[in-house]
This record gives sequence, C-alpha cells and structure tokens, in this order.
Amino acid sequence: MNEFDHTLLLAQGGNGVGEVFAWLISIPITVIIIAGVWKTFKKAGKPGWGAIIPIYNAILLLQIAERPIWWILLYLIPIVNFIIGIIVAIDIAKNFGKGTGFGLGLAFFEFIFYPILGFGNAQYQSSS
Repeated sequence: MNEFDHTLLLAQGGNGVGEVFAWLISIPITVIIIAGVWKTFKKAGKPGWGAIIPIYNAILLLQIAERPIWWILLYLIPIVNFIIGIIVAIDIAKNFGKGTGFGLGLAFFEFIFYPILGFGNAQYQSSS
C-alpha cells in the first residue's frame, strides 16, 4: 500500500473503530431514553409504546404538556422547533410537579432526565 492508498483509507473512515465505538455508545443511550419516555407516557395515562413511534410520540408529548396538537407543525420550522421543544419540555416538567430547571434538563439531557421522571416518584398532575 502506498501513501495515497493510506490517505484514501483514512478518508473513507479508516478501519471503522470510531463507528463501532459510536454505535456502542449511542445504542444504550437510545434504549435509556426510550425506557424513560415510555415510563413517563405510562404515568401520564398515555400508551408507553408511543415512545417508539415517530410523530405520534411528539403528539403524546404535546398532550402531556397540554399544548394544542397543531403545534406539531411548529416542529417543522427550523429554529422555531428548538424553542417549541424547550417550551414543551418545561410544560411536561411542570405537569409532573417539577420546575423549569428540570424542564431544561428534559430538553437538553433526555438520557438523564426522562429516566428520572419516568422511574422516579413524580406523579402527573394534569391541570385540566
């Protein structure tokens, strides 16, 4: 193998060790998030399996946050979706008796805060 071949090999991702490492980290984190959201949905009286269905899980989050379903359209707008995600997370936290800081944790550190919410002793307190 000449120098060009080594450069080409590196440009193509090398031997894949980085990819394997990324998978070994991301799969357990994804499972932890799904488990936490599943339990959170169950506590709020929603179907837990909704955590693994795209779009439907966003609708369930909006229902738990007691926001209108049409907000799902706001998730399609760049930058606005980021702000809506934070607002919904804060509303979810408040409906479980938690504060704004916990809501920000839900928005930015899902893998930590959803399991805490789902497996902890917080109870859903619907305002309606």
